[in-house]
Amino acid sequence: MTNEDYDKQSAREIIEGFDNRPEMLVQILHAFLDRFAWISDEAIRQLASELNLSRADVHGVVSYYHDFRTSPPGKHVVKICEAESCQAMGSRELSEHAQKSLGLAMRESNDDVTLEPVYCLGNCACSPAIMVDGKTFGRVSANRFDEIVASMDETR
Repeated sequence: MTNEDYDKQSAREIIEGFDNRPEMLVQILHAFLDRFAWISDEAIRQLASELNLSRADVHGVVSYYHDFRTSPPGKHVVKICEAESCQAMGSRELSEHAQKSLGLAMRESNDDVTLEPVYCLGNCACSPAIMVDGKTFGRVSANRFDEIVASMDETR
């Protein structure tokens, strides 16, 4: 995730890389996230126009998938798994701790951090799991969460 400012020409190049195919919308949106870090209203308008879709169609896909955020993320993205295995091992309590510790509710951001739920990180044997800036951590307790968050700036 580079978090570049939105640029219509860069967006057009991404869309053209998928041959302007509307059935590739989800993949195009992932490429937009990789380039711009979020999906703006301007991006939705451009996607609709260039893929010959309605804005409602594009917005529907963006709002359906939890990975597509519609506001700029913080410098770091923290995802906490809320799938069944992680819940059984304490992810709800971990989520509560994270929200108190970071001063954010789920799906909220400040300049430094975005806190998001995720519904499986594929790390069920090491529940509860979190992901910070694309790196997965398992068996995360409240204390370990605090250690990981404290080291975020050191790892970038």
